[in-house]
Amino acid sequence: MKNNTQNLQLKADGGRRIAGGHLWVFSNELVTVDKTIEPGSICGVLYPDGKPAGAGFFNPRSLIAIRLLVNGTLELDGDFVYNRLKTALDYRKALGVERFCRLCYGESDGLPGLIIDRYGDYLVVEMLSAGADKIKNEILDAIKRLLAPKAVLLKNTHPFRTLEGLQMYEENALGEMPETTVIEENGLNYKVRLALGQKTGWYFDQRENRAAMAPYFKGRKVLDLYTYLGGFAITAASSGAQKVWAVDSSQSAVDLAEENAALNGFKEKIVFKKEDAERILSAAARKELPEQPDFILLDPPNLVRSKKNLNQAAKLFTRLNAQALSALPEGGLLATSSCSHHISREIFAEILARAAASAGRKTILLELRSQAKDHPILLNMPETEYLHFALLKVI
Repeated sequence: MKNNTQNLQLKADGGRRIAGGHLWVFSNELVTVDKTIEPGSICGVLYPDGKPAGAGFFNPRSLIAIRLLVNGTLELDGDFVYNRLKTALDYRKALGVERFCRLCYGESDGLPGLIIDRYGDYLVVEMLSAGADKIKNEILDAIKRLLAPKAVLLKNTHPFRTLEGLQMYEENALGEMPETTVIEENGLNYKVRLALGQKTGWYFDQRENRAAMAPYFKGRKVLDLYTYLGGFAITAASSGAQKVWAVDSSQSAVDLAEENAALNGFKEKIVFKKEDAERILSAAARKELPEQPDFILLDPPNLVRSKKNLNQAAKLFTRLNAQALSALPEGGLLATSSCSHHISREIFAEILARAAASAGRKTILLELRSQAKDHPILLNMPETEYLHFALLKVI
């Protein structure tokens, strides 16, 4: 892993972002964007006065032209990737989740664009930047040295790769990835589909939110919308919920969720249904369900793919939450999530306030949470916080 000898200079007003601790330099913040430099090369970055600002992955084809790896003049040695991944692993060990976790979370772990999810002896790797793509061999070597996994899947199918000018592909980089494996989370077991799963198979980012909801489930009638593999539904069943209904539009997800319920001894306690969550929510809001829930979990997929559709997505998210609040009785609970960095914590709170007003319901905020700690948030880089989670009580 070597530096390119070329330095790229920031415009007069282009250094404020990284001087404040941010790790991205946009193409319009550079004096020139040298398109002859190979995407993913490591280049130096200079402040307008010529002083070194750091070094990072450069991609002349991307709006995010530079993703900083280091500040100042620190040299990148041959063990750079290994050392960064070891630090990331040690951090997860300290959290007690190192066997099943997000092992590397891109910029937050000092390796921009690199996502690694660990499922015990199996790793799923996503390379979302040209820089991460270029050092693929160093990444795989470091993984082998650190963990000696049985298999590594490169799941390079995320739309971010298109923005970087990279091809989409999946590849078994080491060993043979099984179709499914079993993970443990908060004392429960889940069968997870790897090669064909959403994202990389499991939403580790909700781990701590699932645990936090456990005390609230006792005695409740829970409706879990967008259940995926049943994480919240099974947590509810294991925490003393009176009844649990779980809905997802994917038959394969519902089938696996049912297997997971059986795996944990709750097959008879949860009713799974392949159905459109919005249709069920609309019926609940009109009080048309055979039995109404008093706890609704609303965890939709990412509704905001880019800033340009933020307003449209915010309106949809407001409507979904308003319908959920309308469906609940007095004393009912709504646990709701947003998983886009385009929706800040402030916007999230505003959406929930508008939803409550639209539904004509008075609510109190019991919990306001974020993503699990194995998705660390950089204080000076708000893009690293994308998951917002709230628990509201209707009063």
